Amino acid sequence: MTKPCPCGSGKDHVECCGPYISGEKPAPTAEALMRSRYTAYVNRELDYLTESLAPEAQEDHDPDSVKEWADKATWLGLEIHDTDQGGPENDEGMVEFSATYSVDGEKLTHRERSRFRRVGEHWRYVDGAMVPGPNVRKGPKIGRNDPCPCGSGKKYKKCCGR
Repeated sequence: MTKPCPCGSGKDHVECCGPYISGEKPAPTAEALMRSRYTAYVNRELDYLTESLAPEAQEDHDPDSVKEWADKATWLGLEIHDTDQGGPENDEGMVEFSATYSVDGEKLTHRERSRFRRVGEHWRYVDGAMVPGPNVRKGPKIGRNDPCPCGSGKKYKKCCGR
């Protein structure tokens, strides 16, 4: 039985993000990596979220915070707004996206511009910045020690809360 990929591509999971998450093949673009990271949150593939970080992003990575956020959230959808470079011929790229989710029944949206870099043949997540505007999270205030909603795995105070 086929299962649609949570990333919203319209493809089956086994033909879309599945091979990247399993390590069968590397994501060919920054957008493909972004989609596979979202899918990893949905499917709670937490090791992949760590493995797909750039080396400098792993320094402050907090796997417990990532697990806590992934477990709390019910993921509702991913929308890609923009990409800049990040193709097979590039070494760097940017993807702007919105991830919609709910926590305790409240629907929230996380909008971010993420930076990616190629490390060898693999795209890696470097960092991201929240995008201001109407799609910014409208939920309760994020505590300094809460997991950063950007998904970096860092605490908010060490990431987007600086």
